[in-house]
Amino acid sequence: MGLLYPMETGGSREAAGVARMVRLSVSVLALALFLFATPSWSADQGQPGNEIKLGSAQPYSGPASPTGALGFGAQAYFAALNAKGGINGRKIKYITYDSAYSPPRMFEVTRRLVEQDHVLAVVGSGGTPTNAVVWKYMNEHKTPQIFIWSGAARWGDPKGHPWTMGWVPTYQAEARIYAAYVLQAVKQPKIAILYQNDDYGKEYLVGFKDGLGPAGQKLIVSEQSYETTDASIDSQIVNLKNSGANVLLAATVPKYEVQAIRKAYELGWHPVHFVAAISNGVASVLKPAGLEASKGLITATFVKDPSDPKYGNDKGMREYLEVIKKYNPRGNPYDVLEVFGYSTAQTMEQVLRQCGDDISKENIMRQAANLHNVKLPLLLPGIRINTSPTDFYPIKQLRLARFDGQRWVLFGKLYDTTKMHR
Repeated sequence: MGLLYPMETGGSREAAGVARMVRLSVSVLALALFLFATPSWSADQGQPGNEIKLGSAQPYSGPASPTGALGFGAQAYFAALNAKGGINGRKIKYITYDSAYSPPRMFEVTRRLVEQDHVLAVVGSGGTPTNAVVWKYMNEHKTPQIFIWSGAARWGDPKGHPWTMGWVPTYQAEARIYAAYVLQAVKQPKIAILYQNDDYGKEYLVGFKDGLGPAGQKLIVSEQSYETTDASIDSQIVNLKNSGANVLLAATVPKYEVQAIRKAYELGWHPVHFVAAISNGVASVLKPAGLEASKGLITATFVKDPSDPKYGNDKGMREYLEVIKKYNPRGNPYDVLEVFGYSTAQTMEQVLRQCGDDISKENIMRQAANLHNVKLPLLLPGIRINTSPTDFYPIKQLRLARFDGQRWVLFGKLYDTTKMHR
C-alpha cells in the first residue's frame, strides 16, 4: 500500500517503527526518516475497551505539505491528554496517514483507517479536494468525518451527509468579508484574483463574487488560476500585475502564497492583498516570503497567533507552547497551523467527554452536533463553537487582521458568518 506516514499515540515504539519502515518505498525513504524522527508517543495504548481509536489523513507531503502541521498539533494534544489519563480512563489512539494532498491517496488511506484500523471517527483531516473524494464513502460507512480542516460549504449538510461536519468558517464566508472590505474601503478598486483550480480555490471565487454582487463583479479586471502540479506561479502574478489591478484576492495554499507575495514584491506591485486564512501563518508563509514583502497583507482569522508577543502571558498559549515543545519538539510551535490542529483536537475532546460511557460512532456524531458555546483557549475573544442537528458549521466568527511587518494586527468588528454561505 505504500503508506508514507503512519503515526500513533501509544503502542511500542520499536514495533511501530519497524512496521513503518517496511511500508516505505525507496523513493520516499528520506522524507519518511525525517518524519519518523518525531518522538513516539509514550502513553499506553490500552487494552480493547480501554482505548478510543481516532484517525486522520493529512498532507504531510505534496504541494500542501506545510498544512501537515495540522496533524502535528493534534497529535501533540492527544499525547498530552493521554499523559493526564485520557478520557474517563480511556487513552486516545490517534492514527494519522499521509494523503499527499492527492485524492486517490486520500481514498486509499481513509479506507485503511475505516476498514483495517477500525477507527471510531476520522477527525480533522486537511484538504478540500481530498476530503471531497471520501465524502460519500464516509457517509455510506456511517463513520464520523468530523471537524474537517477545509472551509468548503458542502460540509454543512446534515440532511444529505449526516456523518460529515466541518470545523472552520467557510471559504465562501471568508471571501464575502474580503469583498465587503473592498467595496467599503478601497477607492476605485480594480480587482485581480489568483485561485487554485480545484474545489478549494473555486469556493473562494463563489464567495467573493457573491459578496461583490453583480455591480461589484464588473470591477474584476483579471483572473488567473494555477494547478497544484505547477512549479511556479510567477507568470500568473506578472499577468495580474499587468492588468492594472490594485486589489488581489489570493485563494492559495501556503506554497503558492509564498510565491505570490515574493513575486509581487519583486515586481514592485503593492495591491491590497488578501491572504486566505489557511495560508496566513507568519512562520510557515510570511517569513519564507519575506516580512518586508508581507507588510500590509490582509487576512481573516479566528485564533490567537503564537508568534505574537502580546499572547506571551496568555494561559492557554503558555499551555499550548509547553505541549508542542514536549510532544512535538521537531515541530514549530509558532506555526499557526499547529494551533489549528491542537484546537481541533480540543474540540474532539469535548465531544468525547460529552459521550460519557457511550463511545460509539452514533453517539460521537450526536454529541458533535450538540456543542453549545464551547470556549477554546486559543480562539479569539468572543468566538465560540456551536452546533446543532441542523447546524454543522462549528465556528462562525472571524476578525480581519493586517500584517505590520512583524505580526497580524486585528482591526474592525467581529463578523458573524452564519448566513454567508450557500
